[in-house]
Amino acid sequence: MNSHWIPGNHFKLLENGEGYYPRVFEVIAAAEREVLLETFILFDDKVGRQLQQALLAAAGRGAEVHVLIDGWGSPDLPESFTQPLLDAGVRLRSFEPVQRLFGARINLLRRMHNKLVVVDGERAFVGGINYSEDHLTESHPQGKQDYAVEVEGPLVGQIQAFCRANVLAPQPTRGQWIQRWRADLEDDSSQGAEDNGAVAAFVTRDNHLHRTDIERHYRAAVRSAQRRVLIANAYFFPGYRLLRDLRRAARRGVQVDLVLQGHPDQPWVKRATELLYRHLLRAGVNIFEYNERPLHGKVAVVDDTWATVGSSNLDPTSLSLNLEANVVVRDVEFARHLRERIDHLMAESCERIQPTPTGQLHSAWIAVRSMVVFHLLRRFPVWAAKVTVREPRVVVMHSKTP
Repeated sequence: MNSHWIPGNHFKLLENGEGYYPRVFEVIAAAEREVLLETFILFDDKVGRQLQQALLAAAGRGAEVHVLIDGWGSPDLPESFTQPLLDAGVRLRSFEPVQRLFGARINLLRRMHNKLVVVDGERAFVGGINYSEDHLTESHPQGKQDYAVEVEGPLVGQIQAFCRANVLAPQPTRGQWIQRWRADLEDDSSQGAEDNGAVAAFVTRDNHLHRTDIERHYRAAVRSAQRRVLIANAYFFPGYRLLRDLRRAARRGVQVDLVLQGHPDQPWVKRATELLYRHLLRAGVNIFEYNERPLHGKVAVVDDTWATVGSSNLDPTSLSLNLEANVVVRDVEFARHLRERIDHLMAESCERIQPTPTGQLHSAWIAVRSMVVFHLLRRFPVWAAKVTVREPRVVVMHSKTP
């Protein structure tokens, strides 16, 4: 796994756009030297324009500002939005720009799904929150429930090295990114770490050297669980090994609670996940559907000692295709706080799924159907990887001002 465990870190949980945007915009706007930002979605709406102003403030102060967006997730930024940034010296890049066929976006596979910010090498933000108005729960009817963390401490050096590797070359290959990042990590970014902070790791997945690192962290935590596993994840369709670990944990007496989408923004998500319900419920896993609005979080807590927050869903695209980034934290105070917030969600806005008795023939049909669909979806990333063998492109956006 590409994780370096580092002590002496401090984490602050930021919930939904209301908690995240004011803080991250404040830190960006106050930058003195450097802003590194990676995001899957950036829209030209109220939130996007607030980010634009924060970036312009940092650039106006003389900070070097780099922004990397995903071309599929952020396909329609107008010149009126990008030109002021380019004129101010902000370096804008697009990961694998969108391709269209009859107006539809067709290059969905292998996206840059990270949501990362590093400011002056002193503070970092990691999570699942994009820059769009639909992450504001109070002002948008479909405002997403989501989480991020603000990070202080030596772990920021790892995140900074990773982001720098992504943006310092105009069009690097993914292999070059990883080589640069690993070289930077050899500089011992843990020097000066204090013992009175959280032990944590920055964990990423890519399509080269670290295909399963995030999944392996989840599996290790579930296998070592003694009391409770609590997972809140928007798109839940993990592989056989993680499903097996969850079932085994429940059967040995661990309380395994899954918080999943009840009213998803994409209806097919719920239909796919429901194929796993019977298999999990029979092993004693508890399933809760969040029904207030779309759940977009990617968080988990084990035994109030281990926690993770990041961009990675537990589905084939995140675990097998997309570029993802999570933090994993070993700290009782942070893990307990995150667990309390998810428990509050469960108590106020979730419905527990109850096992439903079925006849023998009906039960057999469900089992066969679920098995076929499960293996088709799980094999999809392998087939897709064979089709999308070309290295992704990172395209520099240039100013059109003469």
